[in-house]
Amino acid sequence: MKCENVTDRPPLMDRLTQVMQRPGGQSWLLKWSILGLIVIGIAGLFALPLAFGRAPGVSDYFPWFVENFHRFLVVHVDFSFVVFFLCIFAIAAHITTFRLSNGEPRFMVLEYLAFRFAIMAVGGMFLPVFPISPDLAVIFPMLVGEPVMSNYIPVLTSQLFYVSLLLLGIAMALMALMVILNLLGHVGNLSKQGHGFGIDLFSLGGITASIAYLIAFSHFLSAWSVLNGSPITHQFHEDLFWAGGHVLQFVNVALLIVAWYTIASIVLKPIPFNPMTVVLAMAILVLGAVATPVFSSVFEIFGGIWRQAFTDMQYLFGLIGLIVAVPLIRAVLTAPDKPWKNPGYVVILLSPLVFGVGGIMGLFVDGQDTRTPAHYHGMIAAVTLSFMGLFYMVFLPLMKRVINRPRLALVSVWMFGISQIIASTGLFLAGGHGAQRKVAGAEQGLSTFTAKLGMGLNGGAGLFAIIGGALFVWVVLTALMNKQKDA
Repeated sequence: MKCENVTDRPPLMDRLTQVMQRPGGQSWLLKWSILGLIVIGIAGLFALPLAFGRAPGVSDYFPWFVENFHRFLVVHVDFSFVVFFLCIFAIAAHITTFRLSNGEPRFMVLEYLAFRFAIMAVGGMFLPVFPISPDLAVIFPMLVGEPVMSNYIPVLTSQLFYVSLLLLGIAMALMALMVILNLLGHVGNLSKQGHGFGIDLFSLGGITASIAYLIAFSHFLSAWSVLNGSPITHQFHEDLFWAGGHVLQFVNVALLIVAWYTIASIVLKPIPFNPMTVVLAMAILVLGAVATPVFSSVFEIFGGIWRQAFTDMQYLFGLIGLIVAVPLIRAVLTAPDKPWKNPGYVVILLSPLVFGVGGIMGLFVDGQDTRTPAHYHGMIAAVTLSFMGLFYMVFLPLMKRVINRPRLALVSVWMFGISQIIASTGLFLAGGHGAQRKVAGAEQGLSTFTAKLGMGLNGGAGLFAIIGGALFVWVVLTALMNKQKDA
């Protein structure tokens, strides 16, 4: 069985570049990239009122931010954590499809439909965010909705928002289906293409994420079929998104590992750790995701044991972290040549570190105070940071785009990564002293100096993280306008 670092085959990026030069490869990658940048840009904009609304002493001067805190929080969480991550999944699925088919993909109509559904979903999820007057509500009843802070996917109870979520889900299901169909359609040709294990590790990650997504989507549909006709309450949304939301994390972790390995294979030579660790991690993710439908057969659906079973699946991520992140950090720190000016090198140093910090914080959460968002902010920031690295090191080169401002690219990853560590630490510190999650202003219960200090750190560091994210969007957008000429 061949390994990824066999010397008679070109490096991973050379193989990806070769197939992405085929018709449709770069154009669809560009479309998904632009959509992802728009989404993360909107998420960053809505992070500003959240930071001001939570910062002690500052929130008093922005009452409108406090009044609409939950509406803005819905958009920020959904766009940064759900929609942006799924845009990256769509990009990975697109590249995987071209790689599996050796540049001759089948069923491209699925991607055509998926992209249009995704555009409509983004617009539909954004429009209901701002409250409208009673007169306008009569004319546009689909825009009327209140925020519900359910776990994993908070919502606005607007008809348009629900329809848009469904469109987004269908769009990504089509992308996942395209990967699976091309895998099945070309399985006989894989060994002829020189893939390690029959499939290179980027494609293995794309296949893993596609399988996990289809299982997550089936959980959403199954929950909806059971809940259909029930009162639209907070618990309704908790039950609706609980199973699928947990399995979506398998998609995110698969993409995280793909990012770590691909960036490391570009920045560090030779490849810093045994590729079999990636194969093992993907196998664990697939087995874990495939096992989750059994919970609904064994346990009472929406019951306490059923919910805990999904919650306990998070421990698999800790195991995967030990398998992949630990050797990656060791390889980064012991590399003979440390390219500190390369944003990819900084990403594979900071992202596993932030992932570890968020994971450790998760051991102390109770679901009520800000230690819970401290945990998932760390985990989400690690994944987001790795996706920033994918843009800089993989997506832009595949589109033959050149980074015009390499220093800003470097600053963006340092600023985003370090700021997120400090912001998460502030949330964790405040939560340990009673600060409540999902609220702003006086409702936070900042009765001690330590709690105020923690939220102050969160607000200040959060502002710098937003700046780092804005720099990232700016650098990538300017690079997209600077296509490299063929020699």
